[in-house]
Amino acid sequence: MSETNKQSEKLGANEKLAIIRHSVSHVMAQAVVTLFPGTKVAIGPSIENGFYYDFQLPRPISADELGAIETEMKRIIDSKQDFVPVTVNREEALRRFAGEEFKVELINELPADTEITIYENRSGDTTLWADLCRGPHVANTREINSAAFKLQSIAGAYWRGDEKRPMLTRIYGTAWENPKDLKAYLAFLEEVEKRDHRRLGKELDLYSVHEEAGAGLVYWHPNGGRMRVAIEDFWRQEHYRNGYEILFSPHLGKSWLWETSGHLGFYKEGMYSPMQIDNQDYYVKPMNCPFHIMTYKTKGRSYRDLPMRWAELGTVYRYERSGVLHGLLRVRGFTQDDAHIFCTPDQMESEILEVLRFSLSLWKVFGFKDIKAYLATKPKESVGEQSRWDAALESLRKAVEAEGLEYQIDEGGGAFYGPKIDLKISDALGREWQMTTIQFDFNEPERFDMTFVDADGQHKRPYMIHRALLGSLERFFGVLIEHFGGAFPVWIAPEQIAVIPVAETFNEYAQKVAAELKANDLRVCAELSDDRMNAKIRDCQTRKIPYMLVLGQREADEGTVSIRLRDGRQLPVMPLADFAKYAVEKVTSHSLEL
Repeated sequence: MSETNKQSEKLGANEKLAIIRHSVSHVMAQAVVTLFPGTKVAIGPSIENGFYYDFQLPRPISADELGAIETEMKRIIDSKQDFVPVTVNREEALRRFAGEEFKVELINELPADTEITIYENRSGDTTLWADLCRGPHVANTREINSAAFKLQSIAGAYWRGDEKRPMLTRIYGTAWENPKDLKAYLAFLEEVEKRDHRRLGKELDLYSVHEEAGAGLVYWHPNGGRMRVAIEDFWRQEHYRNGYEILFSPHLGKSWLWETSGHLGFYKEGMYSPMQIDNQDYYVKPMNCPFHIMTYKTKGRSYRDLPMRWAELGTVYRYERSGVLHGLLRVRGFTQDDAHIFCTPDQMESEILEVLRFSLSLWKVFGFKDIKAYLATKPKESVGEQSRWDAALESLRKAVEAEGLEYQIDEGGGAFYGPKIDLKISDALGREWQMTTIQFDFNEPERFDMTFVDADGQHKRPYMIHRALLGSLERFFGVLIEHFGGAFPVWIAPEQIAVIPVAETFNEYAQKVAAELKANDLRVCAELSDDRMNAKIRDCQTRKIPYMLVLGQREADEGTVSIRLRDGRQLPVMPLADFAKYAVEKVTSHSLEL
């Protein structure tokens, strides 16, 4: 047994896979250099579920050429090459990688006395290829299953992520221990593709993005608009029930506001350039919090007024590089389900627990039950007394433990102005999404000189808690589309019921059925075209409409409806009034079942 195999027995599955993937990335680089002489090699790490390598190629390549690279990789693997680490000084490393500008840059950034590791791919005593790398790697390519990797895609990537540096060609791949795991992962990717919110958003006519009119800005179509209204109405109803008041604030403010809040000092790169109004700089808002603070300061506040829970569906604008924009998941204009809680120190712990409870109740309604918490602690650059940080973090910890949530500590992951809880939800495919944030703020109450009069008659600082439960409506909507694969629960679905007459003779009854259901505030479409009934049913299934009411002679004579579900199942024939009651109950109870 090789030394690497002995070591790998002691490694966890993730570490072992990372070593395999890193080794495969080197094999890919060797194959690319062999097939495309003149290639300059950049970096090639293992990543979650796979690996990539960046190259400066002598000519552009297409996805059609990935097969040839795979073939060469399999030849290299089958030749049973050793991965041999060699330690050299910086001078020797520079000599060996002369002409490789990316490697030379990395080497020159290392201290002069650094020992540098180079991994050589050898056949016997002959070095076939070498790369600057700390490792580790498998001992020999025989430890890589040549039937358990696949190259997936080609993309562009700036050297070191800098738009001013050369654009390189990045090749992505995935590698596993055995073909069975590879097959399962590729099947997972197929399901991901089926659920892609960008594709479903177009197919279901939910939204669009128009780069020619402004990249990263979302246009909500009527179908998406119906869904958003349903979600927002539920959101407002639940906030009122949980003791919140709802605010509306401006979309822009004077530079003074952002200077005072600290955003111009800490977040200017994420803000859009100012506009001149009355010889003053105004900025569109990246955050809602300063506006809520200004509302708080309109009059004196007493400890009897606290806690104050103020929420807003506030649309904000933040600059994101064009290369990271992604459908609804990464945009430049979005609506936060934002809220700020102003409370006394004594109320801090109970308020955090209440926010967390509220958040979990919302996620349950939307069908998300697998939720993990991350406690983000004080970063190196921060404001606020240590005692306040300690007390706030302890309140966060107690709330998470009281709700029985699994949690991890995110060391140094808090904002400069306070610790936070981040909640990550798992969707139907087991993917994690960071959504809810509950954030303490020791900064803005000081900067804006916020006070309340306590029971002892003294002016004191309120504690401020930022929280976004769904995150942003755009990103939440994207996750929701992919979680349900576009087959939404009845209460969210843009079209809830399709009325389908079996022939034109029954159009009049179909219109009567549609009218009665609409009178019950149900979203109904009457399919009265000349298309055949089966074609209408297929079309409604494609649109993922929950209920299809098929109406013929018997239904018209008896005042009933035959009910077909979008998954092909059928419910018993019902009188129209009974079905209306059934559908309304599904909507009002926010049922996840048809």
